[in-house]
Amino acid sequence: MVLIIAEAGVNHNGDIKLAKELIDIAAESGADFVKFQSFKADRLVTPSALKAEYQVSLEGDSESQLTMLRRLELSLDMHHDLINHCALKKIRFLSTGFDVESINMLLNLGQEVFKIPSGEISNLLYLRHIGRVAKSVILSTGISSMNEIGSALSILEHAGTPRDKITVLHCTSAYPVPMVDVNLRAMQTIQKTFNLSVGYSDHSLGIEIPIAAVALGASIIEKHFTVDRNLPGPDHKASLEPAEFANMVAAIRNIEVALGDGVKRPMPSEMINLSSIRQSIVARVKIGVGEIFSDENLTTKRPGNGISPMHWQKIIGKSALREYQPDEMIEL
Repeated sequence: MVLIIAEAGVNHNGDIKLAKELIDIAAESGADFVKFQSFKADRLVTPSALKAEYQVSLEGDSESQLTMLRRLELSLDMHHDLINHCALKKIRFLSTGFDVESINMLLNLGQEVFKIPSGEISNLLYLRHIGRVAKSVILSTGISSMNEIGSALSILEHAGTPRDKITVLHCTSAYPVPMVDVNLRAMQTIQKTFNLSVGYSDHSLGIEIPIAAVALGASIIEKHFTVDRNLPGPDHKASLEPAEFANMVAAIRNIEVALGDGVKRPMPSEMINLSSIRQSIVARVKIGVGEIFSDENLTTKRPGNGISPMHWQKIIGKSALREYQPDEMIEL
């Protein structure tokens, strides 16, 4: 079953009520996890760090990345509150820790699955710590090469996380990502190269790309969502609104079922149509008793509950045991 991660991220804008509303939306959509982001801004960026280009385009550059992130922090008490609310709504809580201290906090809160964001794929100390403490790892790969993915996997494995406990998410770190840069087949390349489970973390507009990723073998789908794309904040514009997210989940579940087991065989729902769409061997003209069946006096027509046209050569040359009227099914 495909794991669907509803990425709330920082779309709570630092408001616990909005964060709980996001949990409600994720639960109602049928997602498996709702994911937040855990960090202390002062441990993550320096005062001189600039905001990303897409963040500047949305909110301007009047404040630093540090100032922006301080507004989006979740306190320990807020984490407890959100975890309890997830339990109430019967959806699993997940958060990405962006620094070692936040990872340890999440570990103490009982989290066992750890999601590594694309920006930390080259952070040796961070990767080592995750590899030591995680029971399973989800690794995003935005702005990375195959060599960088391989290096990160080696670090995680050497630190203690076996490869069969790691899922790599193909990702393009643009917000939103242009369709020409999605490069969805790269997910399959990652799977073949490193022989592990893969998924897709999506920053495209709309829902079709995550659905296509499932059809191509994704075992995890991660997608940002929001209460309202018009809210202030860095990630709302590239997020799905509630109805859109629910439609995506429903479509993915349909694709999962539709993919089937890969064995080509007649399916129960189509067998009822067998006789109405296939043909049988019938008399083309009136045929008398003892007359020889030939290409001239036989033809094929629907329904298909008589002798199959595949047995044509077995019928040709035999004698009619009774009289046939035109369109009557031939019998042996």
